[in-house]
Amino acid sequence: MDAVEEWGAAYARICDLVGELDDQQAEARVPACPDWTVRELLAHMVGLDADVVRDEEADDHNSTWTQRQVEERSDRSVADLLEEWAALVQPLQQWMRDNTSRPLGDIVIHEQDLRGALGVPGAKGTDGLAALRDRMVDGFGAQVEGLDPVALVGEEWSWCSSGVPEDAAVVVRAPDFELTRALMTRRSERQLRGWTERGDISPYLPAFCGLGDLPGTDLSE
Repeated sequence: MDAVEEWGAAYARICDLVGELDDQQAEARVPACPDWTVRELLAHMVGLDADVVRDEEADDHNSTWTQRQVEERSDRSVADLLEEWAALVQPLQQWMRDNTSRPLGDIVIHEQDLRGALGVPGAKGTDGLAALRDRMVDGFGAQVEGLDPVALVGEEWSWCSSGVPEDAAVVVRAPDFELTRALMTRRSERQLRGWTERGDISPYLPAFCGLGDLPGTDLSE
């Protein structure tokens, strides 16, 4: 996978997704980021990339840092934000070549957040999404060390903390995309329990909180 190419492809899809929004659509709440509207989430995405290029990225991506990005752009329209973002594309992609592919994770996660808010599904099988899933499951595995084996079983992708899904005490079975988003803290406890076909998932729920608290409501994108 070429992370820079994947970032560019996600960027182009998002520009197409939000480029023609009217004011009402731009102010729709994002279910996966309930404190933000579509426009505010876009402001965060643009602001994050601006901070990365300026070498002002917070190590922990804390809420104060991300909210500043939104507040600094509170008077900007979607068109204004896209104009700022367009000027960052080449510097950011060069930064990724010189440093790390980390910015790919943010755009991949938030593309689906935006799609959920706008009711426009898509891009569910990208290489970028799969790469981020594989990175997130490493963190999930570290969190469940010491617990009985747990297996995440999808249609084509699966993972087990013991390496043998058939021996797992807990089995969570869902489509690949659902498991991928669950690892990104984008699925509710109710959804996770509904996919658990064997064992008690309760001790494993904290491991799904790698990016914050579990959503209070079910999410679809």
